[in-house]
Amino acid sequence: MPATDYQGSSAAFTNIGRPVQGIRRDQLYAMDGSPTSPEQDLDSFQRQVADRFLDLASVGSDDLLSLSWVHKLLNSFLACQEDFKLVLISHKSQISRPPLDRLVADYSERSVKALDVCNAIRDGIEQLRQWQKLLEIVLSALDNCNSQKTLGEGQFRRAKKALIDLAICMLDEKDSHTSALAHRNRSFGRNNASKDPRSLGHFRSLSWSVSRSWSAARQLQSIGNNLAAPKATELLTTNGLAVPIFTMNMVLLFVMWALVAAIPCQDRGLQVHFSLPRNFPWASSILQLHDRIVEESKKRDRRNSCGLLKEINQIEKCMRLMNDLADSAQFPLAEEKEAELRQRVQELTTVCDTLRTGLDSLERQVREVFHRIVRSRTEGLDSLGRANHSE
Repeated sequence: MPATDYQGSSAAFTNIGRPVQGIRRDQLYAMDGSPTSPEQDLDSFQRQVADRFLDLASVGSDDLLSLSWVHKLLNSFLACQEDFKLVLISHKSQISRPPLDRLVADYSERSVKALDVCNAIRDGIEQLRQWQKLLEIVLSALDNCNSQKTLGEGQFRRAKKALIDLAICMLDEKDSHTSALAHRNRSFGRNNASKDPRSLGHFRSLSWSVSRSWSAARQLQSIGNNLAAPKATELLTTNGLAVPIFTMNMVLLFVMWALVAAIPCQDRGLQVHFSLPRNFPWASSILQLHDRIVEESKKRDRRNSCGLLKEINQIEKCMRLMNDLADSAQFPLAEEKEAELRQRVQELTTVCDTLRTGLDSLERQVREVFHRIVRSRTEGLDSLGRANHSE
């Protein structure tokens, strides 16, 4: 959408990324030569969001959608939300009155919808833990690969069985519309769950968080529904405060969308349209990241993946190579085959180590995002309630 659509009665609002540089900003500079603190808050918030997403967009293709990148994404969201809270606090006398009270309430409702996404993502993290356990069985069966001992056919069969179990689990997860795995989980109560960690009944998954009919794709569409950049009239009536609210709405939508893109969850979908004028200072980075993630999803080996997380792709590649190797193996293994097997085992070890150290931390971050949204909503409602009572 061109910038001219937002010019309205004052050309000062053509640069929507710096809205308060309009009438009030010019008047304040004329009076004392320096901006006031509230206006500094608005500009600072925009710059901080821009810097964080520029950093996220600067990673190479090997790091995009990796566990470490998702960690950084959630840290950026938490920091943006904290800065946004400070902006609202410094303008609390204005946000309790129309039209800002409606805009803040609208953001609060969108953030509540993100809570279900957080729950579904935590379920997806648990799925990844189960896959990690199956990978560890493979590594345990092939633990002689890095020693001088001869690998036996029995060990190889055990590793191949674990690979087949893993493939079945991942295929269940790909069946996103029927949610086969979620349906199976509901047939097990917590008290009746098998003690075997490889059992589907052991999963703490979708049956505990979202309903069987819940859809990540629909939830994202609901979060983004009717989300549009503020017009010139809204900028004037809100003294520019409509911009940080819209900014935080877009940050929330993008972060939830990226999580759904990366992590297995029920009825994943990436068909969210980001309608965003590029003259916001952070817009180019978000749009660039969106385009890169969509392009990643179109790659041949990612089209039917249950998640775009880099480590999921590594698991799938290792599985294909190991299965090919297992199908062609003859015992005793030839020297060339043993060397190839050692390489595959090392790759699997690296993936397992990354999952082992990264998934717990990621779950803590998702939980923190969940609780931060709840606290922010509660504090916001309390603040508005006090402000309305005092009037």
